[in-house]
Amino acid sequence: MSMKKWMLSLTAVTLLWGATSTIPTTEAASSTKPIEVLLNAKKIQFPDAKPFQDSNDYVMVPIRFVSEALGAKVGWEKTGGQLAVSIKNDAHAVNMTVGQNTATVDGQTKTYETKIILKQNRTFVPLRLVSEGLGQTVEWDKISRWVWIGKKEIAALEDTGQQAVSIEPYKKAFGTMPGLLNNVVGQPYDKVVIFKLSDLPIKLLRDIYSVEPYTSPKGVPYLKVRAKTKSTAGSLFYLTKNKDVRLRPALDELTQDNGDGTKMLYYKIYSYADANLYGNKDYKTFKLQDIEYIGFDLASRDYIPIMVNPWKGN
Repeated sequence: MSMKKWMLSLTAVTLLWGATSTIPTTEAASSTKPIEVLLNAKKIQFPDAKPFQDSNDYVMVPIRFVSEALGAKVGWEKTGGQLAVSIKNDAHAVNMTVGQNTATVDGQTKTYETKIILKQNRTFVPLRLVSEGLGQTVEWDKISRWVWIGKKEIAALEDTGQQAVSIEPYKKAFGTMPGLLNNVVGQPYDKVVIFKLSDLPIKLLRDIYSVEPYTSPKGVPYLKVRAKTKSTAGSLFYLTKNKDVRLRPALDELTQDNGDGTKMLYYKIYSYADANLYGNKDYKTFKLQDIEYIGFDLASRDYIPIMVNPWKGN
């Protein structure tokens, strides 16, 4: 990183955070987040009925979509007023009945903590049935409210099917901060890779698990990023609707260690630095909806990773 860019980041940190701050509490907000299911570190898309936690806090998943994603066949049969569900793949066979808390897995009866239910015309089963019934490693990630099934190796962004494209159409927006156009060893980037929120998690020089809006108890807006980072957190930058760029270092005072190798990082939406360094006197009116793209500074040696802002306004 150039000295000019380092000084800019240091100045921005100072200007971003001049007042006493309180570390935000995420537990209450996290309990309302939707549950995501990841198969081999890629999210399964549920077209209608979504996973949920029942009244006893057990994670329930729609078995059809999970089973089919794992290559298993699902069958239904109604007998004696009861709905029987069967799942089969090359190695396992599971038979269960809606309304019961037992299932037959490869000929053995298994008892679960909660009942198999029918909801929104979908059969929901306890998460443990997926691991026992289909022979999969299953892990509950309470931080992001994710269900990890199978491997946890996160794919590199360039391996997710996203294509690197020329940086030229985006270059003009970097006019006020040309240092962002150079990689960690000072070489100029000539490519960007555009991706979506739904592509997360992705592997860059630091793994990015999630990005989401967060508002502090005092009403201050942030972006909250869960990332795997051993040392200093990387900066974000915003490419705005006005075709300019705004750099945002992570706020060390708010960084939370999740205890699993990941950290929760917080980035301000608006910043005093915009006014003091670039003369944007209306900096306080700058909103999340004014951002076109969210960029990850020095997160790749070969390209600039830029996420389309899913919360942008029209």
